[in-house]
Amino acid sequence: MGEAEVASFLAEERTLTCATAGPRGWPHLMPLWYVLREAPQGEPGPRLWSWTYAASQKVRNLERDSRASVQVEAGELYNELRGVFLECEVTIHRDTDRVAELGLEIFTRYASPRGEAPVASLPAEVAEMVVRQAGKRVALEFREGHRASWDHRKLGGVY
Repeated sequence: MGEAEVASFLAEERTLTCATAGPRGWPHLMPLWYVLREAPQGEPGPRLWSWTYAASQKVRNLERDSRASVQVEAGELYNELRGVFLECEVTIHRDTDRVAELGLEIFTRYASPRGEAPVASLPAEVAEMVVRQAGKRVALEFREGHRASWDHRKLGGVY
């Protein structure tokens, strides 16, 4: 996929799978909701951001080794398979206000069904819950180092 196709694909999909190195050396794979944010000028992007509990195994793994592999994929039949694989350096952000802001952004994105415009605002009780949770969570910023992508729809039935 080209740059525009990757950006469009990441914008339409809703779950990434994050692989970190577990404490016994085995890959630790976990699904995460994410949002896209622009990368700083001159850096590959867009940048993926997720939030998770600070005490989670993936955070402990990233504290030991900040590298993660991320995959976003779609399709069921072989000729529909497409996806993006990223090797990333991950920054863990712990500032509660920053974490709350990200949580609100994530919940706003996922409050409406796939393909529909995001909601204008979250219900007050949902926003309050997200802000309360921020103290127990961290923000994960995935910085792309290497990328691979595929789109079997382009194969034209030739495998």
